[in-house]
Amino acid sequence: MIKFHEIKVGDYLVADNDGDKRIGEVTGLNGDEKQVCVDTGDQEFWYETSQLSPIPLDEEQLLNLKFNKEEHEDGTVKYLKGAFRIMLPRNGDFSKMEIWYRDERRHIMQPICVHQLQNHFHEMTKVLLNDESFN
Repeated sequence: MIKFHEIKVGDYLVADNDGDKRIGEVTGLNGDEKQVCVDTGDQEFWYETSQLSPIPLDEEQLLNLKFNKEEHEDGTVKYLKGAFRIMLPRNGDFSKMEIWYRDERRHIMQPICVHQLQNHFHEMTKVLLNDESFN
């Protein structure tokens, strides 16, 4: 389950509608009822946070979000989107990463999910990290 305060409009999550799980984009938040409106491409529907789950961040998700990959001889991997960078110490190890945009750097010392990366990206760049072809 995801905490309501972590969710922002534009985030990608998995919505479970009676066992039918689909990736969707958050389009609205109702703070009074703690409900989240998610557009799965087929429909837009309000969900309880108990019906939502995160998407683990991995290479496939970064490529879906249109990041470009650079592999370095020392085994490190860098993903780039504009001036935003993600550096992994080893290929495929998403448990430790450094992210930066211009002069701001953040060290992430645990695996994160797509919506958490989207929130970091937005806080640092003031631009939403989404892509229409993500679904």
